[in-house]
Amino acid sequence: MPRLSPATARLLATSLIALASTAPAAAQGQPQMNLPRIEITAGMHRIEAQVAASPQERQTGLMHRKEMPAHEGMLFVFEQPATQCFWMRNTLLPLTAAFVADDGTIVNLADMKPQTEDSHCSAKPVRYVLEMNQGWFAQKGIKPGSKLVNAVVFNAKK
Repeated sequence: MPRLSPATARLLATSLIALASTAPAAAQGQPQMNLPRIEITAGMHRIEAQVAASPQERQTGLMHRKEMPAHEGMLFVFEQPATQCFWMRNTLLPLTAAFVADDGTIVNLADMKPQTEDSHCSAKPVRYVLEMNQGWFAQKGIKPGSKLVNAVVFNAKK
């Protein structure tokens, strides 16, 4: 795959966030299934991630989902790096959150129990959080320090 120039990568990242911001919102109490999707790789493993970039999309996240295919997840995109904290209100699936630095490095992982309000936070300021089915990262041997790759999202200079 050709390498993107920093300017092109910035433009694509901005476009991705803008596209996600215009996606239709999920109805109250319904899972959001129609967010834009991107492919992320973790070593040899492929992830199809829905992108939650607007405040409403991030707030709804994976709530109300009864199932999620093993290779799918949700990437939460924030405007600026900050300590990100997640909980599982109205979330039916056990999930693991990967808190991810701008360069795609996993900072820390947190296993989260369904339908709880326990707070799970990043160990340092991050802009991205990737939620996957609980156990996915462990089964693949993906740990803090591992890299997620998507040239548009993680390699763009911000």
